[in-house]
Amino acid sequence: MAAMKPRTGSGPMEAVVESRKIVMRIPSDGGGRLVVELTKEEAAELGSLLSEVSA
Repeated sequence: MAAMKPRTGSGPMEAVVESRKIVMRIPSDGGGRLVVELTKEEAAELGSLLSEVSA
């Protein structure tokens, strides 16, 4: 039986490599986490877009 974990939005943002994809888990307001799966190419494009916005 799987461990029961509370579904809270607290905790760090994380990104892990699982087989051929990158999985990002982002805490969200109101509890829970947003989970996004990206390829390496999509992650690189997202990174460059975020760098442009933050500059």
